[in-house]
This record gives sequence, C-alpha cells and structure tokens, in this order.
Amino acid sequence: MADHLSGGIHIRNLYKIFGHNPALHVDAVQKGMTKAELNEKFGHILGLRNINLEIPSGRIQVIMGLSGSGKSTLIRHINRLVDPTCGEVLVDGVDIVKMNQDELRAFRRHQTAMVFQKFALLPHRTVLDNTIFGLEVQGIDRSKAIDIAMRWLDRVGLKGFEEKYPNQLSGGMQQRVGLARALANDAPVLLMDEAFSALDPLIRMDMQTVLLDIQKEIEKTIVFITHDLDEALRLGDQIAILRDGEIIQQGTSQDIVLRPADDYVANFVKEVNRGRVVHVEAVMMPLLAGAQTVGVSITAGTTIEDAMRMLADTSDGVGTVVSTSGQPLGKVSFRQLAGAMIDIQDVPREQTDPIAISS
Repeated sequence: MADHLSGGIHIRNLYKIFGHNPALHVDAVQKGMTKAELNEKFGHILGLRNINLEIPSGRIQVIMGLSGSGKSTLIRHINRLVDPTCGEVLVDGVDIVKMNQDELRAFRRHQTAMVFQKFALLPHRTVLDNTIFGLEVQGIDRSKAIDIAMRWLDRVGLKGFEEKYPNQLSGGMQQRVGLARALANDAPVLLMDEAFSALDPLIRMDMQTVLLDIQKEIEKTIVFITHDLDEALRLGDQIAILRDGEIIQQGTSQDIVLRPADDYVANFVKEVNRGRVVHVEAVMMPLLAGAQTVGVSITAGTTIEDAMRMLADTSDGVGTVVSTSGQPLGKVSFRQLAGAMIDIQDVPREQTDPIAISS
C-alpha cells in the first residue's frame, strides 16, 4: 500500500491542431468545424477537440479508440512531449503547459514515467543497466540505484536476468524490463502507451495480471492507452473512448458495457462477454425491509460469471448480495444470473439499466 497518494490529473478544454499556424484555427474548431473541413480548407489536422478528463490519483485511467482517434496524442500531453494548441493539463494542481524548460525537465524526471509499445530498451545496456537508466539521470548513487532496480526486477519476475541484454530476451521479458524501469523511478504518474499491444495474447494477459497485482501495492496514477476493449475493461477503473480526437464516452466498465453512448461505442462492446464485466448488483432483486438473507453471501462488485461459480455447487442455487461491510443488499439465483448472461447480450441500449435487467 502506498504511503500517500499523489498524481491526480485534470485535463481541461484541451485542443490540439497540427499545422503551420494552429492557433489561428482554434476558434473555427470550437464553433464546430469538423476534422475533414479543417484539413480540406486549411491543410491543418485536428488532433484533439475539447478534451475534459479528471483522473483521480491512484487509479487506472484507460484511454481507448481506433487508430487515428487521438489517444497517443492525448497521453503525450500529460508529460508535454506534445504541446497543446490551447487548454490546461494539471498534475497535482500544477499546469504543466505553463512550465519552463527547467521545470518541465524536473517534472519528467520525478513526476512521470513512461512505458512504450516498442519497449524502447537500450540494446547496448544490460537488463540491470536499462532498469537504472532513469535513476542515473536523476543523479542517484549507483549502489542505491542497483538496490532499487533489483527489487523491481524481482517483482516483475526477472530475477536472474539482470546481466542479459535485450536481444537475449523474449518480447514479454523485454516489456517487463520496461515496466521495471518505469517503476524504479517511483514517479506518481505512470504513462503506458499501447504497452502490451506488441505482445502475444497469453503474454499480454500475463502482463496485465502483473500490472494489476503491482498496482494494488503502489497505487500509482496510471494512464493506459489501448485499442483493445477487453484489455480496457480488465484494467480500467475508468475508461474514456475517443473518436476523431473527441471523447465519445467516459465512465466505468459497467457504464461502457451497459449504457453505450452511441452506435460507435455499442459496436465496440457488442462482442464482449458481459458476464465477466457486469456486477451482480445490476441483476439482483433488492431485498425488502425485514427480508431474510438466503444462501451464500456474494460481495457487491462480484461479476456475474464469478457469482455463478459460487452458486453452482449450492443446493438451492440462491445467494445474498452484500456490501463490503456485510450489509445485505439483494438476492440472486443461479437461474437469474444465467438468464441475465443471455438477456444482457440482446437488451437494446436504451433499456440497459439495472432495473430493466433485473426485472
């Protein structure tokens, strides 16, 4: 558990236009000029339009969308690898857009760390020397840096590989080095740009598990970019979906799956196994005042799929949904959960609220 939380991010009214005179066209974009019109009339490219995003400290914020949606452009604003055309990017209340070069250099060294899709390891340095690279830049004594690096290499499963070179490692192992290097910096904000996209599916799942396990301990503010919805739903405390530089919808995995904002989002979620995402609260029958609890206790936040496993071996297939403090909230049956697994797939978007599903 982290001793303290920091690294909350607020992005406000952020616009990015690429071209020789982007500021000249902000007003037209704010008044509704489309990406296609901006390119056709002025030869400028709209990267981001009116991005407003609040990322609480200690949470994983997933930003997803198709290629060209603006997700990588957005994450690069958080450490100002890309300068905005207008808008604010506040980290712990400080607007990094207003930082001078010395302030920005210190911010990048101490406040943020980044994990890249293509690993970005230095081929002439060993695993250990790659991991301590950021600590060297910070001027930390080598012996102390090695102690820190070895702890994180052990934590990501690379103990014994510290003297290997990147070309001696598999892709998944190289990405573990990248993750260890980022974690060794102990920055409150961790930026991960398509960090697992180059990995094979099984290795990718393994890296997701590693990240989630570590996050329980370190509670960093993580901004994770992906084009994969299953990955977004598994990792994200909250998710923002981009299209053509705009946020189409933001919310929890429950919000995205049960209440897609439009057909674009609905097409993303239509093939999702909702049983692995939807929680039992969405399908339970609320308990009436004075009603008796029944069967096994199922904690709120349990997915339908996991709840079905809990009820599968019971004699009556009935359970009580309880809060984390043990307060009874509702009841569910195996049959009801199985029906919800089918019904949710076919419920029209405007009907996918908890009441409609549980009726």
